[in-house]
Amino acid sequence: MASVDLRGNNLLGISWVDSGWVPILNPSNVLEYFSERSNPFYDRTCNNEVVKMQRLTLDHLNQMVGVEYILLHAQEPILYIIRKQQRQSPTQVIPLADYYIIAGVVYQAPDLGSVISSRLLSAVHGIQSAFDEAMSFCRYHPSKGYWWHFKDQEERERVKPKSKRKEEPSSLFQRQRVDTLLLDLRNKFPPTFYQVKKEPEVPVETVKPPEERETKPPVPPGPARPAPQPTPNKPPPEKRARLQ
Repeated sequence: MASVDLRGNNLLGISWVDSGWVPILNPSNVLEYFSERSNPFYDRTCNNEVVKMQRLTLDHLNQMVGVEYILLHAQEPILYIIRKQQRQSPTQVIPLADYYIIAGVVYQAPDLGSVISSRLLSAVHGIQSAFDEAMSFCRYHPSKGYWWHFKDQEERERVKPKSKRKEEPSSLFQRQRVDTLLLDLRNKFPPTFYQVKKEPEVPVETVKPPEERETKPPVPPGPARPAPQPTPNKPPPEKRARLQ
């Protein structure tokens, strides 16, 4: 029974198999199996269909011009490779596509452009998924800034014994931001300093109580000193004439 998996017009995404042919597949009948009408990879306008309708052998394909199918490689009993080609002359052909049959299931071999495009698409999808997942772990708070919060981090915190953690009075982000604001305010409004004159301090006399006052004994009067005698007035000295 034939089963066809059609997924749009892209033949690279479909496969075809006829389970009735799988046990009896061999190099002599694999082209006949490939030319089944339910096979979406088979072109019914090819030269193989003309040879089949005229009941000719496959050797007549070399004398014809157009699209044809040939058996390119066979590795019994599991692998067969069939090529679709455009024949220009008995000695000149242009390959169009390759098909490989593995355990009776027919697939179309992708071309180089499709392989590169698929690999690039897979790589870009993986990178985009990694960025999306990384962004889901990113957190931001005005007081803390940016940090990473992973899912397994919550489980680790639950397993670990709870210990009192001292909270920092301020983070580095806060200190840098506050210092910048204070510096701007200082430049806009420079501080002014005033000198305050101090008044002289008045000495305070401490009055001692009468009990603490020292009582000095009276000083006895000493002998009286003699009064100074007046000096007699002496006459000035006489002036004498100098001898020349």
